Amino acid sequence: MRSRLRYTLVSLRDLALSVGPFAALALLLLALAYWWLDPTPPKHVTLATGPAQSAYAEFGKRYAQAMAKRGIEVQLLPSEGSSANLQLLREGQADLGFVQGGSTEPTAQDVDTLSSLGSLFVEPVWLFYRSDATLSANAEARLNALPQLAGLRVNVGTPGSGVPALMGKLLELNHIDPATIHLTQLEQTPATVGLLNGELDAIVLASAPESLMVQMLLQTPGIRLMDFAQSEAYSRRFPFLTPALLPRGVVDLAQDVPAQDVRLIASTTTLLARQGTHPALLQLFAQTALSLHGGAGWFNRARDFPAVTHSEFPLAAEAERTLRNGPPALQRYLPFALANLVERMWLALGIILALLLPLSRVLPPLYAFRVRSRVFRWYAQLREIENRLAQAPEAAPELLEALDSLERHVARISLPLSYTDQLYALRNHIDMVRQKLRRG
Repeated sequence: MRSRLRYTLVSLRDLALSVGPFAALALLLLALAYWWLDPTPPKHVTLATGPAQSAYAEFGKRYAQAMAKRGIEVQLLPSEGSSANLQLLREGQADLGFVQGGSTEPTAQDVDTLSSLGSLFVEPVWLFYRSDATLSANAEARLNALPQLAGLRVNVGTPGSGVPALMGKLLELNHIDPATIHLTQLEQTPATVGLLNGELDAIVLASAPESLMVQMLLQTPGIRLMDFAQSEAYSRRFPFLTPALLPRGVVDLAQDVPAQDVRLIASTTTLLARQGTHPALLQLFAQTALSLHGGAGWFNRARDFPAVTHSEFPLAAEAERTLRNGPPALQRYLPFALANLVERMWLALGIILALLLPLSRVLPPLYAFRVRSRVFRWYAQLREIENRLAQAPEAAPELLEALDSLERHVARISLPLSYTDQLYALRNHIDMVRQKLRRG
C-alpha cells in the first residue's frame, strides 16, 4: 500500500511540474483579461436629477431604491434641471443625468464623451395661465397660440432647467419679440406661488406628469392649461419635439379634468452617461429603466418607453442590447455579479482557450520526457564507462567500481509504474556492461 501511494505521489509530482508552467500561463492570461475587462462594477455612482418636487427628483429616488437592491449606492445630485445636468456631466461631477431633448445644442465633444441609455419619457411643455389674466386674448379667456402671451407676465424657468432655451426657440419660430412679454426666470416653487397669488400671469414648465407641481396646477381652480393648436407643426419644425395629447378626464375622471382634450408639444428626456462609466452600471440602469418607464402613462402606451429613438446622443451598446432584448439570460438564473462576470469574461475565456489548446498538446510529450530523462541521463555515464574500457582494458577493476556506484544511484530512482520498463531496461544494460568489464 505504501509503495503504491509512493508511486502515485511521484506521478502527481511529475505531472504538476510538467503542467505548472502551462497553468501559470493560463492564470496570467486570466488575470490580464480580468484587469482589462474590469467586470466588477463600482459600488457608488452619482446621478444628476433636478430641483425638488420635480419629475427628475422623483425618478432619481426610484432609481436609487432599485439600484440599492443590486448593492449599488446612487448619490442623487440635485440641480436646476436639464441644462445644469448636462454641464455636470461635462465637468465629470456626475456619472449619469437626466437631459431633456432640445434644452441645449450638443457639441461634437458631447457626442464623443456622452452616450444615451435610451429615451425614458416625454416631457410636455405645460403652459399654465390664470384665466382672469387672459381676458384680453379672447372672450373665453383661453390661450391656444404663443402670440397671445404679448403683454403678460410669464415665467419661463431657471436657466439651468433648459426651459428658457426651449421657449426662446419657440418664440423665435413665432416671430415674437421677447421684449413684448414680461419674462422672468424664477424657480418652480416661487413661480407657482407667484401664479397662484396673481404676481404672474403664466408659467412654463417642462416636466413629466409625475411632477407634483404639474399635478397640483392641473386641478387648481382658475388655472388653465394652454392648448397648443399647432402642435403638429411644431413637431415638424423641431425634430426633438413630438405632439402629445392630454385626453379629457385623464387627470381626474370623476371631476372630468381636463374638461376637453388638450394638445401639447413635448420633448423626450434621455438618461445620459459620461464616458468611462462602468459598462455593468450602464446595463443595470438600462434594466431599471425598463421596469420604471415601461408601463402605460398619460402620453404613451405600455412598452413605448424606454425607446432607442428620439435621442440627440449615440446610444450605448449595453443599453441598446438591454432595451431590445431585455436582461441577459444568465441574469435570470444567476446573481447579477456572477452573471456579469461570466458575460464579460466568456469571450476572453474563448480566446485564452484557443491559445492554450495548441500548447496543451505539448504536455504529454513534456511529461514523458521529464520522467524518462531520469533514466536516460545515466546512459551517458554508462556509455563513458564502456568507451574507457575500449581504450584502456587494464582499467576494468576501476571501471567496475564506477559501474557499481552508478547502479546504486539507479536503484534510488523513483518512476511512475507505467514507466518502470525504462528503469529495468537501464538495469539490464548495466548488467551487460558489467559482464564486458569482467571479461575484459
